[in-house]
Amino acid sequence: MVKKKIHPTVKSKLHPRNKNRERYDFKQLIAVCPELNEFVRENPYGDESIDFSDAKAVKVLNTAILKNNYGLGYWDIPANYLCPPIPGRADYIHYAADILSNCNSGIIPTGSSINCLDVGVGANCIYPIIGSMEYGWNFVGADIDPTAINSATRIVNQNPALTERVSLRLQANPKNILTGIIQPDERFDLTVCNPPFHASAAEAQAGTLRKQSKLNTQKAESPKLNFGGQSNELWCEGGEVAFLKTMIHESKQFAKTCFWFTSLVSKSERLPLIYKFLKQVDATEVQTISMGQGNKVSRIIAWTFLSKKEQKEWIQRWK
Repeated sequence: MVKKKIHPTVKSKLHPRNKNRERYDFKQLIAVCPELNEFVRENPYGDESIDFSDAKAVKVLNTAILKNNYGLGYWDIPANYLCPPIPGRADYIHYAADILSNCNSGIIPTGSSINCLDVGVGANCIYPIIGSMEYGWNFVGADIDPTAINSATRIVNQNPALTERVSLRLQANPKNILTGIIQPDERFDLTVCNPPFHASAAEAQAGTLRKQSKLNTQKAESPKLNFGGQSNELWCEGGEVAFLKTMIHESKQFAKTCFWFTSLVSKSERLPLIYKFLKQVDATEVQTISMGQGNKVSRIIAWTFLSKKEQKEWIQRWK
């Protein structure tokens, strides 16, 4: 066994409100999800861990985290669907809450007065789970994949705490993102989105191989999706930039019925083009928020079309 690593007690790069900042307590996680026990092993440093290149192990760990940290009774996803790393997804929700609080005298608005739209909710339903359990927000989850919608619906229906707060909608036209989902009489305080990062299946496969090689510390020769992912979850024509261009231009149609539009952006070099698109649609305010998880840096782009006066009028509904 190699020399035991000295680990910090807190993952300080994660948001201060993130429940996943401390190292995994596998005894506690196994207590709420006994199935996890068969996947926990000592790593070469003498620490309890799982094999993060094993898709089933990652899925069971996620189940345990969601039960332990967010009070879920049931969570599952179909084979080969995206199994998200929960700490990073939780960070997004907490930073999104900060965006709302910054407009509200530093007070995070909570409860059913806040309505959120998750663009591309996926089979895992992770953003509505965290947002509703942490802040009591209402969510609409939208997706172009019927299997994903069915899976998310099953998660919601089997967790009473979610049933009153989360609803799911199928996007009938895969070329649209917001159009056809946001109805004329609806108002959303926030949209969240984890766009498909890659521009092709080959690019997505290459990204998977890189990730796999890092996990195994040796070069991977064939892709093995430890976090899963269907084609529409991982790539789309034109990739992330094309997706966000469409989303940004569609968002203009809902300038007065949605307060903050937000999305993850995987690579910083894509930001200049995204800023250009936002300028084209006359966004009144744009924010870029950096997030760090381990060695990875990600970011949220947020924009609104509301003037300061309109923002003040909007938040009166939160009182």
